[in-house]
Amino acid sequence: MAAIFGYINVRFLKLPNSIGLMFITIVFTLAVFGLSFVNDTLFKFEKSIVDQIDFETVLLNIMLSFLLFAGALHTNFEELKLQRWPVLAFATIGTLVSTFLVGTAMFFLFQITNLNIDYIYCLLFGALISPTDPIAVLGILKKAKVQKSLETRIVGESLFNDGVGVVIFLTIFKIAEGGGSANVNPLEVLALFGQEVVGGIGLGLFLGWITYRLMKSIDDYDIEVIITLATVMVGTLIAEKLHVSAPLAMVTAGLIAGSQKIRASTMSKTTESYVDKFWELLDILLNTILFVLIGMELLVLEFNMAYVISGLVAIPVLLACRYASLVLPIDFFNRKLEFIPNTNLIMTWGGLRGGISIALALSLQEGMHRELFLAITYIIVVFSIIVQGLTVGKLVESLKKRSGLTKSDSEKLHTKS
Repeated sequence: MAAIFGYINVRFLKLPNSIGLMFITIVFTLAVFGLSFVNDTLFKFEKSIVDQIDFETVLLNIMLSFLLFAGALHTNFEELKLQRWPVLAFATIGTLVSTFLVGTAMFFLFQITNLNIDYIYCLLFGALISPTDPIAVLGILKKAKVQKSLETRIVGESLFNDGVGVVIFLTIFKIAEGGGSANVNPLEVLALFGQEVVGGIGLGLFLGWITYRLMKSIDDYDIEVIITLATVMVGTLIAEKLHVSAPLAMVTAGLIAGSQKIRASTMSKTTESYVDKFWELLDILLNTILFVLIGMELLVLEFNMAYVISGLVAIPVLLACRYASLVLPIDFFNRKLEFIPNTNLIMTWGGLRGGISIALALSLQEGMHRELFLAITYIIVVFSIIVQGLTVGKLVESLKKRSGLTKSDSEKLHTKS
């Protein structure tokens, strides 16, 4: 299916692959659903495929580590190093503030629409929808022609806030599962957060160092490619056993392995070429399958008018909350790094949501209003990838013209930052 839909997109629609694949899959699924009123054979076949795939496990426990390592491997470490403090602030403070803003706003929204949802479950939704998705962001921003330093901030934030967001989600999930905040010790929450985040980054540093030492001691491109693959597979398993964040571990290990200084001392030109091409191909393959799966997940959702209205209203609510969560960090770091004009607006519109939010929504229990939040999440993700993904490049160009930012001005700002 991915091959057929990918061909149709490249041959006729010419959209970015991730957007095109998901759009075609949704259209195909809706057509199959419509056809089911006449003959439901194809509908039953497609639904049987979706029912056999545990999307949450496939993405969070299998695909995510490979995708994050590949994304980090191809991220400019030196550029990210310059932007480390704003990236850290966006990924931690920004995600945490956004979680509470979204959760609070949705709580009052549900009150207006006569949907009685406990505040803790609204916070749970805020946690699963606040992190931007690195898988969606990485693929689309490459074609959006965003100024390089700003692209680094958005990509860096999405790489790290994914792991932070999952930790926040798991923390609130345990509170909700335990019957509310009355049964939770704040020190236990802090310890869990520290273990997942600090432990994940620490494991990633260790894995990156081991990978570096192994690759430095040999010069054999095929074995060195296998070593990077083993780093992800073994590292993910260790992270699960130690109960630390596997996403943060993979991002950290990938950044170390992809650093230009590390590459220069460990890889020959042949090895570097093979490592890059292998992970680029694996990234494309997994992304292709993932966005087809996202489109097919439409079959397992329960939609009614209240869910659809809530999802549509949640889109501007989420965008407003993301904008607000970035105001203080951007204002603080702008004094030192001289951000380009309208940085907040571009980061808000360029912060896409994707499969990770859907996977987290699928992990909710029935008593946590799973079907409602899953439907809302799906509507937000589809809007985010298709509408925001297709227009973020045009927004950047429009803002450049409006602010009068010339190419030379952009280069000067990039040099300063």
